[in-house]
Amino acid sequence: MDRGPLSIREREIVIDRTCARTGCEYEWGVHVTIFAQAAGLTAEQIRATVLEDAAAPCWSDNEQALIAAVDALHVRATLSDAEFKALSAHYDDAKIFEIILLCGFYRTVSYLANGLNLPLEQNAARFPVAAG
Repeated sequence: MDRGPLSIREREIVIDRTCARTGCEYEWGVHVTIFAQAAGLTAEQIRATVLEDAAAPCWSDNEQALIAAVDALHVRATLSDAEFKALSAHYDDAKIFEIILLCGFYRTVSYLANGLNLPLEQNAARFPVAAG
């Protein structure tokens, strides 16, 4: 996909969350390893893409709305009026369009990687384990 209107940080949050929700450790790990630093994601935020909900305090208000939208698209393949309104408070139509496209594209990538049982890349990040 060509570079769109989202920042690298926004793109990577969408991609990492989508891959985490689909259980695609392969693609999540590759993206975290290659792009997390450039996207300015902290260790806490990387962990939260896998283990926390959208309201995790490590995210800004706009990032919480972004993650909630990714989660809704994952579960229902649509956004409710309230979810769209929350997203629209922070993102214009072009960015929302890209968010939806990224979710669909990386869901497909995740299906392929998971369905083909791709072995994890040796130097890629691994899903964090919940404390407890």
